[in-house]
Amino acid sequence: MIPLRSSERVYTPPTVTLILILINVLVFVYELSMSRYGLNRFIATYGIVPDRFHWSQLLTSMFIHGGFMHILGNMWFLWVFGRGIEDLVGHGKFLVFYLACGVAAGLIQMMVNYSSPIPTVGASGAIAGVMGGYLVKFPRARVVTLIFIFIFITTVDLPAFVLLLYWFAIQFFSGFGSIADSQSWQGGDVAYFAHIGGFLAGMGLIFLLPTKQRYRSWS
Repeated sequence: MIPLRSSERVYTPPTVTLILILINVLVFVYELSMSRYGLNRFIATYGIVPDRFHWSQLLTSMFIHGGFMHILGNMWFLWVFGRGIEDLVGHGKFLVFYLACGVAAGLIQMMVNYSSPIPTVGASGAIAGVMGGYLVKFPRARVVTLIFIFIFITTVDLPAFVLLLYWFAIQFFSGFGSIADSQSWQGGDVAYFAHIGGFLAGMGLIFLLPTKQRYRSWS
């Protein structure tokens, strides 16, 4: 299921959301300009590598992506859900919230794979935090969602809580399933526990941020 747009209106320009998307795209373009050796070294230096961990990697890893689909999916989810949270809490607090969720996601992923030499990169953990915050604040917003059912493609309006809880359930069971499968755990390319940690961090941290008066509860 791919979210296309949300019914939740925004009243201010999504400045920080757009800046984050721009930075991620620019870093990705820079990655494309590098040789294979240079790119591997870049990712090993600035991605989260548990057995060679440095605190700065928690920040830098959020802006590195491993391919076109990786960055496209992340930036699309950030656009769909980030605008509402940024409008709700304000630009500065949204940036702090986003980065804090990304840091929490990175720490969780690192603790699960504490001895791994494989780098973890991507904004998925931070964006999962945005989705967790969206679940708390806009659970009944309607999300137009693209659904693939075998050979059929259609769109449906789903409550945000249905879509987001479904997404979280996939991450949760995939993450713990990867622990049971040692081969997948060591060599898998999806940081499920970063998604889980970021999502839960977003659900908790959103309560610490004062919201604007324009926020209304869904009836």
